Amino acid sequence: MLVLFCLGVGIPVTVALTPAQDLEVFGQHITVGARPPDLSIAGPARLVQVGNTALDIDQMHVYGPLRPELTMGPVQRNSAAAAVFDPVGGPQAQDDAIGAVTRGFLTWYVLGGLGLLAFTLAAAGGAAGIRTLVVLRRQSRTQGGEHEPLHEIFSYCVRAARRMTVIALVTAVLAWLVSGALAVTGSVQGLRGVTSLAQLVGAYHLTPDAVGPPITGFDGAVIGDSRAARLGGPPVPDGTADDVACQRSTDSLAAEVGHLLPARVLNLACPSATITSGLRGPQDAGGRSVPAQVGVLKQAQDLRFVVVAIGPNDVGWIDFLRYCYGVPDCSDRLTQGEFDYRLAAFDRVYGDLLIDLNQLPGRPQVIIMTSYGAFPPDADCADTRAEGYPGLDPVKIELLNDRNKQLNDVLTAGAQKYGFAVADPQLSMLCEKGTDGLGPDLQGMADPFPFHPTGIGSLRMASSVVRKIVPLPAAG
Repeated sequence: MLVLFCLGVGIPVTVALTPAQDLEVFGQHITVGARPPDLSIAGPARLVQVGNTALDIDQMHVYGPLRPELTMGPVQRNSAAAAVFDPVGGPQAQDDAIGAVTRGFLTWYVLGGLGLLAFTLAAAGGAAGIRTLVVLRRQSRTQGGEHEPLHEIFSYCVRAARRMTVIALVTAVLAWLVSGALAVTGSVQGLRGVTSLAQLVGAYHLTPDAVGPPITGFDGAVIGDSRAARLGGPPVPDGTADDVACQRSTDSLAAEVGHLLPARVLNLACPSATITSGLRGPQDAGGRSVPAQVGVLKQAQDLRFVVVAIGPNDVGWIDFLRYCYGVPDCSDRLTQGEFDYRLAAFDRVYGDLLIDLNQLPGRPQVIIMTSYGAFPPDADCADTRAEGYPGLDPVKIELLNDRNKQLNDVLTAGAQKYGFAVADPQLSMLCEKGTDGLGPDLQGMADPFPFHPTGIGSLRMASSVVRKIVPLPAAG
């Protein structure tokens, strides 16, 4: 009974109570331990993403109660994380990471073993005490009140306790060693031949379905948000219902790219579009449901290029901008944490969009456009002020510019991963005095749509895109 108790209760309790080991791997905080045991004979290891979900790693199928669990997140972007992509130092960094995780699990395993030994000793002590009481009670009930001498009873109980303790300890140690061996064997076999994270935890990607009839006669297309639609520009004459709902203008990014090449460019951009609501999913705009831009894009035949302008809406850029206008100091840690969370969420859905773009029919060239800045560092003019509110100052502008750079880093890194071109529009910012006489590139606070490009701003954006488009080979 003592052995069964130590195996059936002691091992699960030990697994549950042994603290996971904290590690720093690739600049990420992770913990290594074992998932809570259940009544099944075998089961998968598990990867837990903090704040997201828990993934069973079916490749690592382990028999016994010790099934590894790795907890990580939220993901941090830093130089240590980038080391995995370094062709020189990457292999050594990966070896160091594997070594750190292995040592972390071994430390957990040793601590768990010590914990099981302590549990077994305590259980054996309790069992010995109960057995002694049972022996004394039995001796007290002998007929005539005669019983064995007390020293013999004591000697018998000590021998029995010693025997129980040794058997329980040996059994617990053997069970723990066998469980550890099974855990290592299952993990090693599961990792054998795995060359990617998708192979290990499985791939998940649902691409938008094609929407509408086939579209012909266009050389390129633009998908994205209000910057590409050119919110506030002259409306497209005789536009479609989607053109009207999305307020697409005659001097939009698509129109200006078409003028500069020249080429026919399909405009699918829509204000307030995000990756999930607009590009990869339908979007409510102008009183109608506008189909997913990627879905429509799939129906465009023989495209040479696709331009993508996305990002600020996904991280809720206007929220942070308004906050900085409205409070004396917007550099609090709570707001920064919210930005980090939104940027990480954007990074995930941006990866799905990049897969969609990489699988477009005909494999057109893809150009990702970065987010332009709104203010120079020392900006101080009417556009930095808001009546009744603190407005912007150099400290706030530096913070906003830094966050914009972080967004652009994500956009650029994703584009480079797939070999897509990156267009970085250089627009004259608010509070800067124009020198070319063409007027401002951005709408100011007094305009209908502040921080959106003007007609000349849209032309400059198109110019940065056109320079990245690979020209058609010369005929003959």
